[in-house]
Amino acid sequence: MKSTRLRCTIQITFWLALAALLVVAGCNWWLLAANRSRIFRDAAALPNHDVALVLGTAPRVGRYGNPFFEARMDAAAKLWRERKVRHFLLSGDNGTRYYDEPTAMRDALVPRGVPAAALSLDCAGFRTLDAMVRARKVFGLEKVIVITDGWHQPRALFLAHAAGLDAIGFRTSDVLWNMSARTRLREWISRVKAVADIYALHTRPKFLGQPVHLPL
Repeated sequence: MKSTRLRCTIQITFWLALAALLVVAGCNWWLLAANRSRIFRDAAALPNHDVALVLGTAPRVGRYGNPFFEARMDAAAKLWRERKVRHFLLSGDNGTRYYDEPTAMRDALVPRGVPAAALSLDCAGFRTLDAMVRARKVFGLEKVIVITDGWHQPRALFLAHAAGLDAIGFRTSDVLWNMSARTRLREWISRVKAVADIYALHTRPKFLGQPVHLPL
């Protein structure tokens, strides 16, 4: 009797694990395939837009600079120099006065040659989903270039389109694998969570607020 129960438990565990693996693989394949043609690496091939949405990340990791943050700032400055965009919306987490991604982005872009007048801050972009919904509903954007890492782009564009944005992506320079492996692997699960947020959980942003008009 015990051996029968054990065999049944093993079989159930196996099929549940297989189902979970198929869900993860399916969601990832879908987001990657659906958005591949909308992601640009070459700035020269990128269509001009009025606004680029720069997605935030921690400016530092411990005592060291964050290579993902620096790559995003470099990509934004490149689009400004090549006159691909007129304005940037810097969206990130400013949940406490001790942690402020949007201000850190502004402080990094001005020395890179982007004028402060071309920078607007969204201090409630706590997650990628929040950033996209707020770009559409709070800042009134319809078309946008999303600036973030290549591994992040499929999820970001999926959430952008779900929020009603006509979005394309400009991917940053790649961070070395030994510095990004954990983040890249975690993104596989984050893509599944994004699909669940839209189609199952109907997740809403933590905060919306009043409309804000960008100085275009």
